[in-house]
Parts: sequence; structure tokens; C-alpha cells
Amino acid sequence: MSVQRNVFARYLKDLSWGKLIWIGLRLERKQPLLAVDSVMALEKLGLDGDHRCLKTPGSARQVTIISEESIALIAKYSGRGGIDPALLRRNLVVSNINLNALRHQQFSIGEAVFEATAQCHPCSRMDRDVGPGTVAAMLGHGGLCAKIIRTGKIQVGDQLIPIIPESL
Repeated sequence: MSVQRNVFARYLKDLSWGKLIWIGLRLERKQPLLAVDSVMALEKLGLDGDHRCLKTPGSARQVTIISEESIALIAKYSGRGGIDPALLRRNLVVSNINLNALRHQQFSIGEAVFEATAQCHPCSRMDRDVGPGTVAAMLGHGGLCAKIIRTGKIQVGDQLIPIIPESL
């Protein structure tokens, strides 16, 4: 375990559990996301049915996650009343958890186990798809990329539970 993992992991005990509130799959590259109620998260691949699942096995960007609270901030910073999660091109929307505290950590949603790998930065398509100023509004609030460590079914309403290393 790296030093960075230990620095973040010691704060996991203080996190409240989050909740999965939205799931989106993109069947093909550059296509709109399709909202679903449940999906199989496939170890080392991605979400079953999502185009990324067919890409490089073991990728650090198998799944993208953003929080409902970050979406609200993005809407506020970009001067919008609200933003449809599908427009932000993230697979999962969770609520009631600070995703930044999960960076480089493992967590479960439903039957699956994930590991957050990196921040998910916005791309220029955000300004085109959502509106001018969205890229700037998303900086620091774009969520996380994750890989799937253990296959399992996830569904809207499942809890996101940080996995606390036994050494803590």
C-alpha cells in the first residue's frame, strides 16, 4: 500500500455511507447515456453494456463516478437551474459522500467492489453538450474514475461503503 493510500485511508472511518442514485450506460462512443436501474459491474472490464467494457481490460477508467452534490455545484457555477446527469457523461451518480476522500481507495456498491483511481477531468465536449462555462464549472468537481475489483450487481438505491483497511 502506498503512502498516498495510507494518508487517505485513515479518514475513511469518518465518512458517512453514500448512496447510488443514478446509473448511465453509453452503448457506443460519443452516444448519449442510457439510464438504467441496475447493471452488472464486471471485474477488470467495466459496466455490462457500456462501450468501455469492450476496451482495454484492466483500464483505470472502467467506470466514472460523480456526486449529486458536485452536479449541484456545477449547475450553480455555470448559472443553470439543474443539469441532467446523462449530459455529464459519468456512469454513476452517488449522494451523501465526499468522493475525493475515496481517491485511491476501495469501496463497495451493491455486490461489486471498486477502486477509485484518479480524478475524472472534464473534456471540451462539456461546453458543447451542456453549455458554455461547463468545463470551468466542473474543474475539481468532475468526480472520479474507478476500476472494478470484484464482479457484482449494482442497482439504484445501493449504498456506497468505503472499505477500511484492517491495519487502521
